Amino acid sequence: MSDLLSTFKGDIVTPQDPGYDQAIARWAKNAARKAAIVTFPKDAEDVSKAITYAKQAGLTIAIKGGGHNPSGASSSEGGLVIDLSRYLNKVTVDPEKQLGYVGGGALWETVDKAAIQHGLATVGGTVNHLTSHSLTVGGGYGWLSGAYGLAIDNVVQATVVTADGSIRTANETENPDLFWGIRGAGSNFGVVTEFVFKLHPQRRTVFAGAVIFSPDKLDGLLSVTEEWWNKGPSEKEGMIQVYTRGPDHRPCVVCFPFYNGSEEEGRQNYKAFFDLGPVVDMCKEIPYEELNAMQNHITAPGQNVYMKGAFAPKKFPRALMPKVFRRVAELSEPEGYFVGILMEYFPLHKANSVPDDATAYRRALPPNVLCAIYAKKDGEEALNYARDAARELIGLFADRPDDNMGYGNYSPDSDALPNEGAAPIDKAKLLFGSNYPKLQQVKKKYDPEVVFKKWFPIVPAA
Repeated sequence: MSDLLSTFKGDIVTPQDPGYDQAIARWAKNAARKAAIVTFPKDAEDVSKAITYAKQAGLTIAIKGGGHNPSGASSSEGGLVIDLSRYLNKVTVDPEKQLGYVGGGALWETVDKAAIQHGLATVGGTVNHLTSHSLTVGGGYGWLSGAYGLAIDNVVQATVVTADGSIRTANETENPDLFWGIRGAGSNFGVVTEFVFKLHPQRRTVFAGAVIFSPDKLDGLLSVTEEWWNKGPSEKEGMIQVYTRGPDHRPCVVCFPFYNGSEEEGRQNYKAFFDLGPVVDMCKEIPYEELNAMQNHITAPGQNVYMKGAFAPKKFPRALMPKVFRRVAELSEPEGYFVGILMEYFPLHKANSVPDDATAYRRALPPNVLCAIYAKKDGEEALNYARDAARELIGLFADRPDDNMGYGNYSPDSDALPNEGAAPIDKAKLLFGSNYPKLQQVKKKYDPEVVFKKWFPIVPAA
């Protein structure tokens, strides 16, 4: 390791060093792995050196932005981690060109706060402690998706360090095939050290918050939701509904409505929901930069987490949802577990207007469903309970759980290969659909040795 140490400008942490436990810790406790080396690069050159060293030493590489993947895709047992969060976390805004220059390890909280100072914003996640790398390369849904599509639809350029250590600029004219691939195919082609995002004019305050409904309101809530969704929400709207238990451990539905306007406009827009009589109404006009923090108290780091995603049925699942609610209540009865089914109601006209082959991320997709289970206990018993519960709940949305791959960023399957590494190849084919053959060509060009294999690895073309 002396060659790496002599020229590496950032920090290097090994199991013997102070701070090692913190360096391998992840948002989900169960995603931590005992890496041989954790690197904190200061720039793209450092990333290149780390990749070169890992290849020479035969170490599996993991890329960590925010460390949000519960499966351990940002960790590497006995391998090398490239952690972007310590130094490659800066955000610079060019208000005249309406562009944001975002380090691969920058939190969305930083992006939101920097951009809104200029009355601007872009599509981020729905929690603000994700990083740009974690969210964007897998697609990126957010509260502004109704107006501006996915996060990848707002990337105009990226700096990518590929498997041979080269530092490449990727945009529509320079390395366009690489630019195509990183917009949806995850970390299959390299490490993105910087994104350049389109920014859009954004009002300083929005209407949002939590509204909690008791079980007796479920039928009315489903009717109102179905009518609102089938009518077609405007680009200013969006909602997440969570089937779960409240702080009092009673079953409930927590709704997070969003309206990109004033409180008066928001309450009028969602009048039918409020007229149902929620037991709690915490909606109000809030600073825009607080929007992506609404769920932070639920998604705090340091918990054991299991997640599994699916796509919602194309027809509103009116008859199915009471059963989903009932099973969530039953499976969350043990007090050691928090169980939630999240229904994402983001208008997808803009995202789905992008041709299927314009980016690696396939389109014409229905909204996302996410099952998230938090376990207080450590160990296999808790993990097995969470896994089985998630598979059952997500299985309600398909004949078999594997029939409905869902959104890649919500999948737990990125640690399913025997190589402690990645999802089975057929999962990658299923995830990328008709774009998979082209992705194989791009993989052959930029990563023929499959150096990057921690998230739905693509098999290079023959």
